[in-house]
Amino acid sequence: MTENVVHLYKNTEPPTDEASVTTLTVVPEAPPARPVPLWVRSGRAVKTAATHERTKTTVRAVARHGLYTFNGGRIVARRTWDGRTGARYERMIRAAEAAGNNELAEEWEERLQRFRDARHRRRMDLLHSPIEVAKGAAVGTGMGIGALVALGIVMAISNGDVKDVITPLTATIDFIALLIRIVQIVWGPALILGPLFALLGMWAVGSKQQAAPQWALPANVRSSEGEPITPSIVVKALRHLGLPALRNAIKAMDDGGAAMLSPIVIAGCGVEVDVHLPLEVSTVEVQQRRRKLAENLNRHEHEVFIMIPEAARTVRVWIADSGALDEPIGPSPLVTDETMTANYKTGRAPWGQDLRGDAVELSLYQRHLLITGRSNQGKTAALRALALWLALDRSVTFWIADLKGVGDWGMFEGIADVLIEGPSDDHVIQATEMVEDAVEEMNRRIEVRRKDPKAVFPTLIVTVDEAQLAFMCPAVDDAKRPYGGSKATSRYFMAVRKLHNQGRAVDVLMWQGTQDPTDQNLPKLVREGAHTRASLVLGSESQAKMALGDKAVEEGAAPHMLRQGLDKGTLVVATDGIKMPKGQSFITVRTHFIDDDPAKAIADRAKALRDGVTTLRVIERGEERDPLADIAAAIADAPRLLTTDVLKRLAMLDRDAYDGWTNGDLKRVLEAEGEEPKKSHGRMVVHRDHVLRALANRDAEGSASASE
Repeated sequence: MTENVVHLYKNTEPPTDEASVTTLTVVPEAPPARPVPLWVRSGRAVKTAATHERTKTTVRAVARHGLYTFNGGRIVARRTWDGRTGARYERMIRAAEAAGNNELAEEWEERLQRFRDARHRRRMDLLHSPIEVAKGAAVGTGMGIGALVALGIVMAISNGDVKDVITPLTATIDFIALLIRIVQIVWGPALILGPLFALLGMWAVGSKQQAAPQWALPANVRSSEGEPITPSIVVKALRHLGLPALRNAIKAMDDGGAAMLSPIVIAGCGVEVDVHLPLEVSTVEVQQRRRKLAENLNRHEHEVFIMIPEAARTVRVWIADSGALDEPIGPSPLVTDETMTANYKTGRAPWGQDLRGDAVELSLYQRHLLITGRSNQGKTAALRALALWLALDRSVTFWIADLKGVGDWGMFEGIADVLIEGPSDDHVIQATEMVEDAVEEMNRRIEVRRKDPKAVFPTLIVTVDEAQLAFMCPAVDDAKRPYGGSKATSRYFMAVRKLHNQGRAVDVLMWQGTQDPTDQNLPKLVREGAHTRASLVLGSESQAKMALGDKAVEEGAAPHMLRQGLDKGTLVVATDGIKMPKGQSFITVRTHFIDDDPAKAIADRAKALRDGVTTLRVIERGEERDPLADIAAAIADAPRLLTTDVLKRLAMLDRDAYDGWTNGDLKRVLEAEGEEPKKSHGRMVVHRDHVLRALANRDAEGSASASE
């Protein structure tokens, strides 16, 4: 749209100065909008009317009351049929046979036979009843007429009028005529009102039974979340699961599907029921419709779990009370019971509660452990809770690498012999060397066991938290061998594999915690080497199979169905270390959360049970070493230490400096200070006092030299 500019002059001649000119801008009016076609306006009106809430409410009301009447008629017809035939008895017989209760089946069969006998007698009576009725009517009519005539005679004698003889007969005939007249008057309206009353009765039955789809019911009825689970609700949920074969099979069952269900039993904060599926339906088809089943049961998806029990063609459905899984569980017994101790071989760690509300205790004896899941969902807390319990067994030794490095494992200083904390490549290298040292310790124990089959060793738990950093580490050593990766050249991968292969035989166990599992950050051979595999919330079913194995997921394990952020600390666990129902391959555990301060208190109790442990920490690589000071640090608070143990601790302290050291190297350093190793009970040991004396003498000599 353009603007028209009009100049107005004060004089008739065009002025020479701009001040004498007045400029007006004339903006033409916008063209009128095109009228909306009538059919468009009509369509919009129809759409608005069709989608209006009042229209929806009206449609639901019409559908609801119509279906109340129709389905109420079906219910009345079925009840009538059951009352007139032996259908009810036959259904109960089949249900009893399906449940294997032969005694109950025989009892219902006897009732059915009695019903049939009574029905037969009634039918035989009906065959003879017309003759008996005719005879009775003739006799009754004759007697009635005779009585009326006798009454008329008495009245005639009494009144002296012979006409009174027929007065009773006339009165009776007039009464019958009146009844006929009344029937004639009422018959017309009755033909109209009778069906209406019948429809009203059917509507009342349907309304009482709520015989209409959920979408058509009133809002207060549709909102049935949290209602008790009954057999009829379970059968209805299965019938509307979207499986035509299952729906048709339920319809064909005489008992309406009740024989499919085991008794519904209370199981913790919910109920549990076994469903024996018909031949046409597989357990996998039901598992794949978990969300639909939960919605049909008026529950959220995370409140329904489908498992595969030992029985063939059966699914076990656990249904939580509405909102129960959002309630926190109680504190750990480690926190509440300060007298609790642990036993690696015979004890079980208190870890949490299962869905039934029962305590879950995990046996750690000779079982490698893997916990995985998304970040910030409680992986470290779940792993640390097990370590805190096991720390109460003074015979257990810990080597820990926390590759997150934010202090989650700091309370294990004074408990763990090795504690590495940090996310850098140097920390990963230290963790890899720690695991390789564990392999050497395992091999040493195996050699001792060959010579002495009865040899017993203290348990060594090698823990790597955030292990995905070790697998993904790009660093290589001087021989060009990578620390990370999943090939045979990977140092961390091969060390873990060796521990998985032979470590449990001599009680050298590998515990790992890692984030979202993939083939890159958690290789297949490593994850399948763990005896206890647990998973927090994951992103996909394929990750769930990596974490727990195909078998557990195929039987219903579903960590990928847990809710990010809402199901923190909830683990799906595949292990033989937890007591589970026979045939069940996994269990869902809501773990106890032990915060940092209670964890430190538990750690202090563990330290009090031990003689004192000096924890070796990461030392910067490449710095200049003081062998004598490092020997003192390796011995720590022990009065004396075997030379082989001193060498191992030196290698952990700095592999670059001490890897490859022998007893001769150790002896050379100590002899130079005048404190060579001594024999004790036939074995070479290094005394702490001797090393400290050598350090003191050296420092004194250094001070004297400086003063000169």
